[in-house]
Amino acid sequence: MLHSIDHIVILVSDLDAASADWARAGFTVTPGGTHAAGTTHNALVSFTDGTYFELIAFLGTDDKAQEHRWWPRVADGEGLIDYALLSDDLNADSAEARGRGLEMVGPDDGGRVRPDGQRLEWRSVMLGRGIGDPTLPFVIEDVTARGLRVPSGDAERHTLGLARVAGLTLVTKNLEESAQALTSLLGNPGEDVIVDEGGVLRFSLGAQWIALLQPGDDASEAGQYLRARGEGPYEVTLTGDSDDEGIIMPGAGDLLPLDQTHGARIRVVG
Repeated sequence: MLHSIDHIVILVSDLDAASADWARAGFTVTPGGTHAAGTTHNALVSFTDGTYFELIAFLGTDDKAQEHRWWPRVADGEGLIDYALLSDDLNADSAEARGRGLEMVGPDDGGRVRPDGQRLEWRSVMLGRGIGDPTLPFVIEDVTARGLRVPSGDAERHTLGLARVAGLTLVTKNLEESAQALTSLLGNPGEDVIVDEGGVLRFSLGAQWIALLQPGDDASEAGQYLRARGEGPYEVTLTGDSDDEGIIMPGAGDLLPLDQTHGARIRVVG
């Protein structure tokens, strides 16, 4: 079954510089390693709920076009570009989603080598119309132990006191189409939420939520973001350990400075 958001991908141009800035912003950053294809490397920001941020940069490209599916996002600049959900049975989850009419490719094998030489392996599927709907995640299942892939312990402790990802907001041009696709994946319809930015459907996933936002005004922050970067991840909401926050609404909290987060919109509640 699909358990939670596994990780959220943040594209950066210089991994060392981004890691240092995220550390100065109050986050613990763990070097991740180089991916199997040798075109990207990453660093991770882990939380106690098991979700993490992946800071990812392309290696030695010299601006040469890459076949990697994230390469076209380089032209958009740094920031949020993708997200993954965690599965404990990718074959079964894929079959269920296909049965509900969702297009997908995979499962395919993936991996990377950590700085300590430990090799990690996983399987994943890509989803959506034309395979690559930016409002849909990819889905990942670990082959090697997840604890090898996702840093824990001290790596989850941040001076900002943040412990978990409450939710992820995505912007879309067509709320109905995106909602239909996400419903096909999750197997449950979202609920309407009223926010200032426009129409929102919020889908529950364990203790987290995924919200689809169709901006009601092109001049709003979300509207400008959609015009500039297209559909996909827009904003992440983080919170602390407390269970007292209740249901945190999309757009709640304070936005961290974008220069510290390298363009990623991160809101902090509590």
